[in-house]
Amino acid sequence: MMTKPARNTLTGLFSSAIRAEVLALLLNNPEERFYVREIATLVRKNPSGVKRELDNLEKMGILISTRVANLKYFQAEKKSPLFAELKNLIAKSQGIHGALKALLKTSNLKLAFIYGPYAESEDADTVNLLIVGVNSLPVESIRDVEEKFGKKVHISVTDEQEFKSKKESGDIELEKLLSGNKIMLMGKLSLIFPRSSGMERW
Repeated sequence: MMTKPARNTLTGLFSSAIRAEVLALLLNNPEERFYVREIATLVRKNPSGVKRELDNLEKMGILISTRVANLKYFQAEKKSPLFAELKNLIAKSQGIHGALKALLKTSNLKLAFIYGPYAESEDADTVNLLIVGVNSLPVESIRDVEEKFGKKVHISVTDEQEFKSKKESGDIELEKLLSGNKIMLMGKLSLIFPRSSGMERW
């Protein structure tokens, strides 16, 4: 059973929006280390606010840091007694789409969204994920997400040019996919098709 001080610590950890975003990024990518401005860019928050939260989390023993030249890198402290509990809390609060979004933030991709049955109803057993413009994916981490949520993640990967070509040529399969419900994880369709005024709703 969790002690009262531990429960109070967990509650306090989510009192800040920046802190929650930082925790989601680092705990969902425990093998990765990031420097302050990199984290700020990935979570789209002010660097000074991110630095303050990183320092606080390090003092609490939830993060560790290493210095390389002039950069200070932070990563999750997997030995922390709160590591597993925090990771589970984040997963439960974000859902599988939130967990996938946190993982994909570290990939150099243009666009990612969920479509199909899960986008219609979160009770679906399979999550269809379309990714545009990425060279590599955190496969092992995605498998961990599948196991945690008991759902299969079916991933389709295409490069940006192929995606644009199919859209411009009126590819039937792609048009059907885009016309359905979607859960956007990364990027915007309007950025890939800037002249298409109707894209913003996606």
